[in-house]
Amino acid sequence: VRTVHRLTHAVTTRGTLELRVRLGRLTPDDMGPGWGGVLVGVGGEHVDYRLSALTHHQPGEDGGLLAVIDERGHVTLRDFSRDSGSRAQWSVRGPVDPARVPELADLTRTGPGYGAGGPRPVDLHLSADVDPGGCRITLTATEADGDTLISRVEAADIEPRFLDGNVALVSHGGGGHWFGPVACAGSALRGHPERRFGPVLFTLYTTSAGTLSLTAQLAPLGRDDPSEVHLDFGAASGGWRRIATTRRHELSHTATFRVDSPRSDGPTPFRVMLEGDATGYQGVLQAEPPGDRPLTVAALTCQKVYTGGLRWNHDAIWFPHAEIVTAVAHHDPDLLYFSGDQIYEGDLTPAVRRPESDAILDYLYKWTRWGWSFGSLTRRLPTVCIPDDHDVYHGNLWGAGGRAARAEPGLTAQDSGGYVMPPAFVNVVHRTQTSHLPAPVDPAPIAQGISVYFTQMTYGGVSFAILGDRMFKSSASVMVPAGQVVNGWFQNADFDPATDADVVGAELLGPRQERFLDHWASDWSGGVWMKVALSQTLFTNLATIPAAAKSGSVLGSLPAPQPDVYPRPMKLAADTDSNGWPRSARDRAVRALRRALAFHISGDQHLGAVVQYGLDDHRDGPFAFSTPAIANTWPRRWFPPAPGDRRAPGAPEYTGDFRDGFGNRMTVVAVANPVKTGRHPTRLYDRVPGYGIVRLDPATRTVTLECWPRWVDPADRDARQFAGWPITIPQTAADGRVAVGLLPRIHVTDMEDPVVQVVHEPTGEILYTLRVAGRSFAAWVYEDAPHTVRIGEPGTARLRSISGLRPRLPSRDR
Repeated sequence: VRTVHRLTHAVTTRGTLELRVRLGRLTPDDMGPGWGGVLVGVGGEHVDYRLSALTHHQPGEDGGLLAVIDERGHVTLRDFSRDSGSRAQWSVRGPVDPARVPELADLTRTGPGYGAGGPRPVDLHLSADVDPGGCRITLTATEADGDTLISRVEAADIEPRFLDGNVALVSHGGGGHWFGPVACAGSALRGHPERRFGPVLFTLYTTSAGTLSLTAQLAPLGRDDPSEVHLDFGAASGGWRRIATTRRHELSHTATFRVDSPRSDGPTPFRVMLEGDATGYQGVLQAEPPGDRPLTVAALTCQKVYTGGLRWNHDAIWFPHAEIVTAVAHHDPDLLYFSGDQIYEGDLTPAVRRPESDAILDYLYKWTRWGWSFGSLTRRLPTVCIPDDHDVYHGNLWGAGGRAARAEPGLTAQDSGGYVMPPAFVNVVHRTQTSHLPAPVDPAPIAQGISVYFTQMTYGGVSFAILGDRMFKSSASVMVPAGQVVNGWFQNADFDPATDADVVGAELLGPRQERFLDHWASDWSGGVWMKVALSQTLFTNLATIPAAAKSGSVLGSLPAPQPDVYPRPMKLAADTDSNGWPRSARDRAVRALRRALAFHISGDQHLGAVVQYGLDDHRDGPFAFSTPAIANTWPRRWFPPAPGDRRAPGAPEYTGDFRDGFGNRMTVVAVANPVKTGRHPTRLYDRVPGYGIVRLDPATRTVTLECWPRWVDPADRDARQFAGWPITIPQTAADGRVAVGLLPRIHVTDMEDPVVQVVHEPTGEILYTLRVAGRSFAAWVYEDAPHTVRIGEPGTARLRSISGLRPRLPSRDR
């Protein structure tokens, strides 16, 4: 059952309603069963109209009433709000059972139908008196361009829920239908011009180093439709000032602008207009926050829409995530970060993979749902958005430098490494989700001409490294054949991933991104005081599975435990979808972050958590925050079989020092595990959805982490975060190695807050770089050896180097 919803009008529960439309079969000779007509009463005031606009194919609660003409020319009224009987947890699919879309009882019928002439164009007219006490409906089909009656049906005492809500065109079977313009009138009809959607659907933008990068997402348009797209800024004197014009991309239907950022101390209105569209799409460009005030980042990940139990309301469909959008807006963030899985390939509607053109349209439909949910935020806040595996139609992605993934003997296409979808499709995903980021630092495409997006962004005194931690990653199925790895999981019971899986040549970030991180870690120009890395997933494997399980495939079916219940027996997961593998490449990434005293924000795992990475020892590396999912199907969990070492007094058993399933050291600070919340719908809330808030404070040089449940209104006085949060971490705690002493204190007289870089002279290794507060600094070091200290302002003549310094003070606790 295909639908096209009218967004700018809805029916209320009192008044009169008149709907008229001309329609016919696309193939009039096709006498197969099918319906064409209108769907009314979808949703209602208790359901977000955007959710109701997704109603299609299968009936379900709040699905409305079908007012249709069938293959015989008989009009009828069918209940589209019954239980569909579908038990699918990902997609609304399968044949439509007519018994589950029954005709209303006590219909009065007149008219001969099509008769011997067969299907032909008709004028369909629905007339209704809408009243809370009961409604009367008449549906009539007449010959097109004439008054000859084909069929009529009348119904009385109809529940108002069958009319209250959205109106849509509908076509089912019969070779499809064409439709003429729809005429709507009546006192029960309410206009909603504010619900207009398109041709510009939403925008994404970032500002960095004086450059605005903005991408407008347009609805899919035809080759003969206008192609020029304009960007205007609001003028101080009123009106609009044209800034730039570009052409929409024919595959991604995007328009990207790179222009100088507005020079303003306050917000700047902007407008994006498709040539010929008189209205345009408006938003606000925020002035970049000064580097001496706190910067707040809202971090979100994994936007699932549907997990089964079909109802066309908020009991089964989480879109458009209004409670999260409202909550995030309450925190008044300076920056949004979406860390991946903005869409799931088979979510609500089945994934279309071929042909390429249809697959791209399928992706754009799902991407549009994401933008419809979060566009009210992204039109006024800078946004970093990076794709993950599901965005490119993978369950797991080992990008292997962009090679074409092909099934081989004993290997699925996905397990062979590379991308299963064509490069044009992958590039559409990259263009829609990342073309508004600052230009890539190393823009050369990878294999098959697939684009890259890893880059750096400076905003509000913070330097962000934006990474693609799947793009170059090796497949363990290929690199570790002895482990017999299937979909990331080791199936050889005699193989120990903790000791044997770290093989030579296995990549995580890849040499290009590693070189970028090394440079980024030491580049503190532009007044930067803090470094933050943004990637898809943690650099460790924070997960457990039942002791008898051989993979994480059981996670979706595991019941959420009661509060204060610790599930047993569990074992450490060794899942190469995590960035705990490959270990050596993981260590190189973590060491680079430590040299920058950087903080790491990621998502993907559906498990809110804060960890401190360990390298040579526990607690000697930087901290990371993995944010909970917006909504998910596979709730990971962390219930290790043995309590953590050195955990804080009274802390849960799952906190403290651990080694993960690949042998990586990690210290778990807090975890938001699945739990029976007692809230409905349980399919949503027991999988602990939520979001993260990260507050970066230059005055105290700290990072404060907040982890909020989806169901909590942060505006409430008694609002509580997940247990274990908030957490405040000093910037210098990102390097937790024990210092042997301090180098002589250096005083700077001609500048405030200089940058300091400490180099270990025997090896030439940069130990760390940071911008210190004040005019003096005594650098901590880890070996009684000569060191060089570079201090000053990078990129200027005020940068000095002092060599041969040795530690002379005892170790201190930073």
